[in-house]
Amino acid sequence: MQRSTTTRDIRSLSVDDLQELTESLGQPAFRAKQLREWLFNKNVCSFDEMTNLPKVFREQLAERYRFNVPEELTKQVSKDGSRKYLLQFSDGVSIETVGMPNKNRLAVCISTQAGCAMGCAFCATGMSGLTRSLTAREMVDQVLHVAADFNERVTSVVFMGQGEPLANFDETVKALRMLNDPDGLGIGARHLTVSTCGIIPGIKRFAELDEQFTLAISLHSAIQQTRNQLMPGVKKFTLLRLHEALQSYTEKTGRRPSYEYAMIDGVNDTNPEMEALIDFCQGTLCHVNLIQLNDISDSPLKPSPIEKVEVLQRRLMMHGVETTIRNSRGTDIDAACGQLKQRFSVPRGGR
Repeated sequence: MQRSTTTRDIRSLSVDDLQELTESLGQPAFRAKQLREWLFNKNVCSFDEMTNLPKVFREQLAERYRFNVPEELTKQVSKDGSRKYLLQFSDGVSIETVGMPNKNRLAVCISTQAGCAMGCAFCATGMSGLTRSLTAREMVDQVLHVAADFNERVTSVVFMGQGEPLANFDETVKALRMLNDPDGLGIGARHLTVSTCGIIPGIKRFAELDEQFTLAISLHSAIQQTRNQLMPGVKKFTLLRLHEALQSYTEKTGRRPSYEYAMIDGVNDTNPEMEALIDFCQGTLCHVNLIQLNDISDSPLKPSPIEKVEVLQRRLMMHGVETTIRNSRGTDIDAACGQLKQRFSVPRGGR
């Protein structure tokens, strides 16, 4: 059968588009509802799976549209059960995704951009810059890929992989709503977390959303000079303005943001850094996640000893700041964002 050369994904069609398509192919109106259920409720990735549609109808659809699902280029499996994937989209752009099982739960860390423009000093992704932003469908497809590989339901998603989610705000929110849709994957809003370097206009827009999505801030230092060196892409969004924006966020939403703090030996784990972090957090609604920095081979930045991480946790909690030491998953594989992509170098346009 002659296939169309179109690259348009049928899942990009609206409900009205699907209705018109069904009618134009001479099918009764109820077929549009069946088609919609397969695409958006059951999240199938091929026309052959649509078993209650006539074969002729499926062939007509396959001639006109395709499923632009990502191809798995490689996968690493950690001894802790985590799986890291390098996925490639139809235009040759590749991104990283991580699945993290824990008892009867499955968390997925997804990318919102291919590469990143923020240029954070401790991030492997930032070394190669930004290629392009992802669509909401490309974000959701990462979750579906992990769910299929584990053959399990995904219970939480963190938008904490490659890219700055709030620099791709509209598509990120669209993806959040697709994942939260009770007729789709049905993941609870509070189990969907967006991590930002601190894009203040995006934080203000995020606070206006009706859903109770979770906000995480990549903080990494509460001293402006240190933060500028570690995170040059957000220099203009000063810590003072960020603190004010987060106070406004909590007052408006009643939700508690979390602060991600990757501890770097001799950089942000000194006594002045600890005091500054305590001052930034004390008396506010927040939760601090302390993480030992992922060790990137070509980077001069190294993780703090666990003893320093534990000392900071105790000091924060003594001042009433809720703090967790987050275990790094997949430490025996290319765990940090961008590491797997660098190791498995793929030229644009394919292998």
